[in-house]
Amino acid sequence: MDSGEGYVSSTNEQKEPFHSKDDGIIKGIPAKGDNHFMDANDPNYSSSEEIDKTAVKNINKRFEEYKKKASIIVEEYFATDDVISTANELKDLEMPSYSYYFVKKLISMAMDRHDKEKEMAAVLLSSIYADVIDPRQVYMGFRKLVESADDLIVDIPDTVDVLALFIARAVVDDILPPAFLKKEADALPEGAKGIDVIKRAEKGYLSAPLHAEIIERRWGGSRNKTVEDVKANIDNLLVEYAVSGDKKEAIRCINDLKVPFFHHEIVKRAIIMAMERKKAEGKLLDLLKTASEECLINSSQISKGFTRIIDMIDDLSLDIPNAKELLQSLISKAASEGWLCASSLKQVSFSEKKLVGDSIVRAFKAKAQSIIQEYFLTGDVLEVNSCLESENLSSIPELKAVFVKRLIMLAMDRKKREKEMASVLLSSLYFPADDVVNGFTMLIESADDIALDIPVVVEDLAMFLARAVVDDVLAPLHLEEIGGGSLKPDSVGNQVLKMAKSLLNARLSGERILRCWGGGGSYTNGWAIEDVKDQIGKLLEEFESGGDTREACRCITELGMPFFHHEVVKKSLVTIIEKKQDRIWRLLEECFNTGIITQIQMSKGFGRVSESLDDLCLDVPDAKKQFGSLVERAKTVGWLDSSFSFNKSANPMENGFHSV
Repeated sequence: MDSGEGYVSSTNEQKEPFHSKDDGIIKGIPAKGDNHFMDANDPNYSSSEEIDKTAVKNINKRFEEYKKKASIIVEEYFATDDVISTANELKDLEMPSYSYYFVKKLISMAMDRHDKEKEMAAVLLSSIYADVIDPRQVYMGFRKLVESADDLIVDIPDTVDVLALFIARAVVDDILPPAFLKKEADALPEGAKGIDVIKRAEKGYLSAPLHAEIIERRWGGSRNKTVEDVKANIDNLLVEYAVSGDKKEAIRCINDLKVPFFHHEIVKRAIIMAMERKKAEGKLLDLLKTASEECLINSSQISKGFTRIIDMIDDLSLDIPNAKELLQSLISKAASEGWLCASSLKQVSFSEKKLVGDSIVRAFKAKAQSIIQEYFLTGDVLEVNSCLESENLSSIPELKAVFVKRLIMLAMDRKKREKEMASVLLSSLYFPADDVVNGFTMLIESADDIALDIPVVVEDLAMFLARAVVDDVLAPLHLEEIGGGSLKPDSVGNQVLKMAKSLLNARLSGERILRCWGGGGSYTNGWAIEDVKDQIGKLLEEFESGGDTREACRCITELGMPFFHHEVVKKSLVTIIEKKQDRIWRLLEECFNTGIITQIQMSKGFGRVSESLDDLCLDVPDAKKQFGSLVERAKTVGWLDSSFSFNKSANPMENGFHSV
């Protein structure tokens, strides 16, 4: 379907929906109460009006159909908490021009429910933003909510506070621009409740100290923390049951969790515990059988729990050598007792390609976990490098990929601080690109399984991928290699790759991605981006006024941020253009020749100047002409690839991605 379906052009060239705010009546078409009808004998009659009227009816019909389906999808999501399934159902509707209604419906229904559903709604919007729902549709959905605040408050007395918090959360989650507040406040009529909503969001939430953390925790805190709490409770009840054998108490605890959509985790952990503790096997199988017979855990959740173990059986075999035989035995027992449909499961594969010995990988995974956890406490990159050197990884390069996977996995299950630390560590390890590619490939291939434990895996893993490209750990072309063409179109891994490419294609993507988790400081100084920019500016000024080339190169190296060297290139080029000072060109030449600044960072630096040329021309009229000469000069000496180009609108192309 054409993305513009359901829209007509307005006088200001922006698109507006056909249907009105309340009842879906088409603008410019008489309502049923009007005394207007078609008459073929009327001299003003036009057959095209009949066609238009038919088209209008079809559009209204489609919209009404969408509204019904959207309500059902929201209800199902609140019941299942399945982000991926919800995203797929929205895609299947194939009516993207009505997505704003889904945003409005999701939030308005959540507003009238508990904190759990409010948090779920916020997480869903953040997860499907851009990938499933166009940002403009999200914007329009929030605008419709603000406009209808006067109606909402009739049924939901605390509309002002709750809707304000949803808006503040959307701003914190980067799915709604801060400019939304002022723009919508100015557009609302005087006295509208929507103005109170905007004021509460701006003054009551977004202006408070540490507002981001407060807003994220308002409805129950971090999503990952909530999942971790449930997992911990599951572990506790299973361990207690394995010791006491009190099945009635265990059943009560499962009931008290109130997470029917997450019962597959109980099945998974119970079966793994049965594989690890042979003496507890009978008790654990009996518990699952009873939970199934009492319809506490349905057949779908039981199958999903076993499927998850089958998917992870190769990793599990590293800790439980005969895991495959044990799992096959447990499947047979469960099927013979009638509480598992074995035909719904895929076969456990007993043929396995082993790159390195199980015992070596198992031992290294334990060490890697310890090294990474210690790093999250100390932030000492040098110590990590030292520990890895002592492991002699060069003799078994496959272990580097294992380390990359473990690092990202542990970081995704933690807060923004650890995510930022993981990215900084990855850019400081200097692993060969092939090993990093293999690590991310392992993550992408297991993304469907990871999503069951980390619901926001698409957003997090995509950001790690994009950040690795920005940090020069990977090249953009590596994204195609990681995909490998073997991923299913509807797989979580494919969604991750699409979102990573989308993030990299965005305008000013480099800085935005660098700041995604609090913005890159080096591991030694923890500088904010603005501090680093200031340091770069000062060292260039000092060099320009007669400083030593070797000293300037040393200062650039000591910044400890090789992934941010494009800022050095950008500031140097701007200085050359503004002051027609060629001395700094020689500094760039030295940095490139000694490997301090890579070709990718050169390309990014030139690309950023290209994006800001229009502003630069206000101060330097011939800036574009000068920049064009610098580009050709850089190509001649090998700093830029011959494919690098910029047009009159200053939209550069670099490494296959448009910086627009």
